Amino acid sequence: MKKKLFVNVLMAVCAVVFINSMIYRIAFAEAIRWKMASVWPGSFILVNADKKFIEIVNKLSNGRLTIDFAAGGEVVPAFELLDAVSSGVIQGGFDWPGYWAGKNSAFSLLGSFPMLLTAGDYQMWIYQGGGLDAYNEVYGKFNLVYFPHSCQFSESGVRANKPINTLEDYKGLKIRMGGKPQGAILKELGASQVMLSGGEVYQALEKGIVDGAEFAMPSIDKAVGLDEVTKFWCSPGWHQPASPLGIMINKDAWNKLPNDLQELIKYAAMACYNWSTAYFEYGNIGATKEMLDKGIKITRLSDEDLDKIQKIANMVLVEESKKNALFKKVAQSQVKFLRDISQWRSISSPFSYGRNITDFPNLE
Repeated sequence: MKKKLFVNVLMAVCAVVFINSMIYRIAFAEAIRWKMASVWPGSFILVNADKKFIEIVNKLSNGRLTIDFAAGGEVVPAFELLDAVSSGVIQGGFDWPGYWAGKNSAFSLLGSFPMLLTAGDYQMWIYQGGGLDAYNEVYGKFNLVYFPHSCQFSESGVRANKPINTLEDYKGLKIRMGGKPQGAILKELGASQVMLSGGEVYQALEKGIVDGAEFAMPSIDKAVGLDEVTKFWCSPGWHQPASPLGIMINKDAWNKLPNDLQELIKYAAMACYNWSTAYFEYGNIGATKEMLDKGIKITRLSDEDLDKIQKIANMVLVEESKKNALFKKVAQSQVKFLRDISQWRSISSPFSYGRNITDFPNLE
């Protein structure tokens, strides 16, 4: 009996010593400091998602992990950011995946593909349909770990000084539009793609260098003054139905983190995704009203014209799948999701993803 009591006491003492030693190690562990840079300049509204993510991590890590933020261009030029994070120049970066499509066309599916996934689709595909694994397979080829941290809903469409009412109106136009698949579709429509950085769009429209330009969502288009140099807003934004943004982390830096800090980053990205998606879309309400009150005219392609663009987009998707096995794998995953959700989406329509009601109750 005494021997058993002695063993139990000894085990209890050892447990206390072990627990105390772990607490001591955690409390006095050397603090980790990272630098993460964005592709966006500091004045650009999209950096607010980046800053929100850092705010969450810095607050919840209790000083164990501190992340310093750098705006686009402060550490390396924006379009060199992936290489800088991949090589370990800095620990992490905030990006839009479509910027890296020149490195692998599969990035275009992770950033936005014409006539494919919407913001709601991306959220379900990422967190339930295997999308997060797809991001990490593509980014993993560049020594990176990846977590989406926000998503813009549909982009505005084309800003122009002549109306685009039908597909025929695209013929002969020079349009600033990002993305390789977007350019292939424009070519099929008889238009030519002009590649310009975001900072060049205003001046290009003002001087007539381009006939039209897409840039981003209404709040950003308004912030950079595109309503000052165009008269028409040509909708919808078929070229970019949604725009996921995210966090790329150097894999070596990631592997050095304790497991609990890895989990913190994972869930901080999910929390930021929820906050920023709502933040960006809500901001479009006021910007849209301001532009329409100013006299900007809305034009809209017909459903028949959108069906024609869908056929062209499908053709581009199939052709690229023949060239790139990784692109095909991601495309198959996204298309499978769209097939799987289509039955329930049809049954629940128009209540599944939001609708405009025509008869508002009078609550005055």
